[in-house]
Amino acid sequence: MFSSPSSLDAPLSRRDMLARCGAGFGTLGLAALLGQRPLLAADSTAAGPLAPRPPHFRARAKYVIQILANGGPAQMDTFDPKPLLTKFHGQRLPIHLATERPTSTALGSPFSFCRHGQSGLEVSELFGPLAEKHADDLCVIRSMHSDSPIHENCLRLLNCGASIMARPSIGSWVTYGLGTENENLPGFVVLVPKGMPVAGADNWQSSFLPGAYQGTYIETQDRTAAELIEHLTNANLDPAAQRAQLDFATALNRRHQASRADPALEARIQSFETAFRMQTAATDAFDIDREPASIRALYGDTAQAKQMLIARRLVERGVRYVQVWHGTLQPWDSHDNIEKAHRRLATESCQGLTALLTDLKQRGLFNDTLVIWGGEFGRTPTVELSQGEKVSPTAGRDHNHHGYTMWLAGGGTKRGYVHGATDDFGFKAVKDRVHVHDLQATVLHLLGLDHERLTYRHSGRDFRLTDVHGNVVHRLLA
Repeated sequence: MFSSPSSLDAPLSRRDMLARCGAGFGTLGLAALLGQRPLLAADSTAAGPLAPRPPHFRARAKYVIQILANGGPAQMDTFDPKPLLTKFHGQRLPIHLATERPTSTALGSPFSFCRHGQSGLEVSELFGPLAEKHADDLCVIRSMHSDSPIHENCLRLLNCGASIMARPSIGSWVTYGLGTENENLPGFVVLVPKGMPVAGADNWQSSFLPGAYQGTYIETQDRTAAELIEHLTNANLDPAAQRAQLDFATALNRRHQASRADPALEARIQSFETAFRMQTAATDAFDIDREPASIRALYGDTAQAKQMLIARRLVERGVRYVQVWHGTLQPWDSHDNIEKAHRRLATESCQGLTALLTDLKQRGLFNDTLVIWGGEFGRTPTVELSQGEKVSPTAGRDHNHHGYTMWLAGGGTKRGYVHGATDDFGFKAVKDRVHVHDLQATVLHLLGLDHERLTYRHSGRDFRLTDVHGNVVHRLLA
């Protein structure tokens, strides 16, 4: 009855006990009981782990496109103007907070700000084209704060709700709670131009959630779908032969699974099925050359533009969560020469961002799609000391988790709205502060999920994305 003598000493779960008693008849009764529970029934083998599931309450958004300016854009150079910082340029500030590296005097923004739209939203020249068209669509949070000035910790906290421990990504939690609307594509897709960001696959891991909810990583630097996804097609077998081969492998796996309660095996079976179906669906979804020339021109020809266009094509096909990374490691990490570096980075991304919001609106997807933009933290109003005490033309800023900016658009968020504030120099969030866990709770709320009810039993207790923290920021909702 046991596979090895050592298993005699191992404690049995209730599921193992039922499976091993009465030649498996107990499992039949268990299956009948589970089938009466809607959430577990939806997660059954027949429906598949990514089958669509109803939210806890009426959702405002159906899809999420999370755009990560990884590295940490400077809030006072982008969406949080600080004229007093310019006045103090080169002088000691009256306040100074702990930073990862030594910093000294004030570094005024090298960029001008203008008001845009009926809302009068103030935005840096770096994102002027975005603001000119969409200032009245943005919901800007100027009072974000996090727990650490370290890239890896803050990225894990932003994406997984925990800075050190391996926990499921927000995209994994969303697909676990809601499933996806297209069984031929993954429910959670991660787009990176090339290589890995800091903390790598930790940012889109499923951790202790079933493997079916893991983010599917795609490098977007290449052009065709076959180049983007390795081994997308089988050079030796036609689809019918592949189907027969997969059915045979599945039958063997099911027989193996019948004597074991192993969620990893179920995830592997489902991943095989998804990979087979993706041969057709992915060829279509990732091929931006199928877009009209006018749409490709709208987005532009940068790596960021291609990512934005692919993200729109994915949510248009029912993919629940798309994570878009600006680049390898931490491109927005401007410790020096911030004027040149931030201008280049904004140029790479601004047209694609503007086109994405325009395209979502003209296709009727804007209200159903929540767009999130921002980094893992912001940057200091003081100059980093790598150039000495003086402010040089190549000066940069250090990490700043005390206060920074992110913005949301679409998906039931308030339009043309600014929430919260940092101090007069942009060092610390001081009004209507929003912690990362509050943002996560709000994102789940917009998707119709109660962050306190979306839990998974692991290691003897119920886990959730926000751990024991987080409050929905209702003032961000339309």
